[in-house]
Amino acid sequence: MVLITQSGQETLPIGSDAPDFKDLPGTDGKTYGLDSFKDSKLVVLNFTCNHCPYAKAYEDRFTALAEEFTSKGVAFLAVNVNDAESYPEDDMEHMKKRAQEKGFPFPYVRDDSQEVAKAYGAVCTPHLFVLDGDRKLAYEGRIDDSWQEPDAAKAHDLRDAIEALLAGGPVPNPQTNPMGCSIKWKQ
Repeated sequence: MVLITQSGQETLPIGSDAPDFKDLPGTDGKTYGLDSFKDSKLVVLNFTCNHCPYAKAYEDRFTALAEEFTSKGVAFLAVNVNDAESYPEDDMEHMKKRAQEKGFPFPYVRDDSQEVAKAYGAVCTPHLFVLDGDRKLAYEGRIDDSWQEPDAAKAHDLRDAIEALLAGGPVPNPQTNPMGCSIKWKQ
């Protein structure tokens, strides 16, 4: 399954080398790149935002996974990609406020140029990408199959991918259909 973004980019195929990125400003005042996580066993990228109801609904689940798996060598990174001019709630000041209110245990960064999202082929918020130890794409898609009711989820796709990779096995379902609001691309 290949998804095409509104920007015309294709979603990165499973097994592809992770596109490098650097100098993404974080809400904590630091800058981050893929190299920031070079010692991590896995890297989980969450293309997300502040205003989307899907992103908000999945936020606590993403945070819980980060709290559970960070100590096991998994790095988590939330990347806000939306056009902040058209959607001011997604600007850095609002991101800082949200990160502080929610107590994010992971960096929350801004992809203002939208180049990172284009390189990965993110289509919506949230859209998840898991990179293995060799920094190849091992999983792409959703957190789980029930955005409105966490307890109703039957498929815990992101968790299953992380657990399988940490155990040294293949991801059982490496690609799922992400659910969320379309990324707000700059004109």
